[in-house]
This record gives sequence, structure tokens and C-alpha cells, in this order.
Amino acid sequence: MKISLRAGELIYINGAVLRMDRKVSVELVNDVMFLLEGQVMQAADANTALRQLYFIVQLMLMNPTDVQDAAVLYGRHHAALRAVCENRQMLEGLTAIDELVGATRYYEALKRIRALFPVEQAILAGARPAEIGG
Repeated sequence: MKISLRAGELIYINGAVLRMDRKVSVELVNDVMFLLEGQVMQAADANTALRQLYFIVQLMLMNPTDVQDAAVLYGRHHAALRAVCENRQMLEGLTAIDELVGATRYYEALKRIRALFPVEQAILAGARPAEIGG
């Protein structure tokens, strides 16, 4: 996989934080966990249940040598979210996310969570189920 980075941009690779001093392309030739700076959520931005789930999975990706505590927190948060969720699209997404996290495919899980942000926002705004796909 080839990634292009701007000067000063951060990338998180297998728990290491790298800052590029100039525009560069990096080719990842083996299986690594990475996160680009623009995909990193700050704690203050984890202000909804789904965003909190994103933040927890992000911690698991960014610190792969110590996921135990984050995994426990993830399990509790995921279960609580499933217990209160009634939207079909959200429930299907949560199932897929749990499978990805269980397979330690954290990056893909983060992408799946991000895809559900608009659904969560619609639910929080009071949209009817037909307006948000279930």
C-alpha cells in the first residue's frame, strides 16, 4: 500500500508516531496497523456514543502492544450501545464492527464506524426510522 503524506503530517504505524519533514510517499510492504493524522479523533470530539466507540478502537490501533484495557472498555461500550439501539442499519453496523475488532482489523472497524456517523447524527436529531434507513 502506498501512502502520500504532506510535510509536517503525522502517521501512526504500529504504535509509533512519525512526522514527515517534507512531502513524501511511503510504501507499506507488509501488514501494519496505521492511522493518518486526519483520521485521529481527539478525546474532546468523542461526544456521542458512536464517537466514543471510535475513540476506543482508535486507542487499540494506536497502542497495539497494550490493548487489554481498551478491549475491556470496548466490550462494555459496544454492548451498551447495542442494548439501546433500535435502528436496523446501526445494529448491522455494530455487528460488523464487532467482527472486525474481534479479528484485530481496527482500521477497517474505524472506517465502518465513521460510515455510521451520519446515521447516529440523524437519530440524535430525531429523524424517523424511514428517513434514516431503518
